[in-house]
Amino acid sequence: MKNLIKIFFLLAGFTISNAQQTKVPSVKYEELEKRIQQEQEGDKLVVVNFWSTTCAPCVKELPHFMEVNKVYAGSIKMILVSLDRLADKEKVIKFIKNKKLTVEVILLDDIKRMNTWIPRFEKNWDGNIPVTLFYRNEDKVYFNDGEMGKKELENVIVTNLL
Repeated sequence: MKNLIKIFFLLAGFTISNAQQTKVPSVKYEELEKRIQQEQEGDKLVVVNFWSTTCAPCVKELPHFMEVNKVYAGSIKMILVSLDRLADKEKVIKFIKNKKLTVEVILLDDIKRMNTWIPRFEKNWDGNIPVTLFYRNEDKVYFNDGEMGKKELENVIVTNLL
C-alpha cells in the first residue's frame, strides 16, 4: 500500500510539472526584470528565451528547450518570454497547447518601449529574435543571439552549472 501511495505522488508530481499553461500573464519590462531576479535566488541558473509565434527560428528551437528543461528542471528555471502583441494573447495560449509547451510562458506587453528595455537586457542585442539570456547569482552569464540547437543549449547550461 505504501508503494502505491509513493507511486501516486510521484506520478502526480510529474503530471503537475509537465502541465501546460492555460493562462499567460502579460507583464511590463520592470515586472519581468524583478521576476528574473527572484528566480535566481537559491543559485539556480535562469534561462530566459525571447520568442514569438510568428518567428520561424523561434518555433524551431522550442522543442529543444522543452527537452533540455525536462533533463535539468531541478537545476534551472526556464522562462519563455513571448513578444507577440497583447491582442494575440489567445493565439499564444493556443500555440502553447498545440506545441505542448510545458515551460512557463510570459507575454511581454511592452513593445512601445523596446528601445529602452532591449539594451538593458543586453547592449549587443539588436532586437532580433530568438534571443536567450542565462543568469546566475544576479549576473548575466551568457547571451545567445539567434536560434539554439539542443547540444548548444545543453553545453551552455552545463558550463554555467559547474
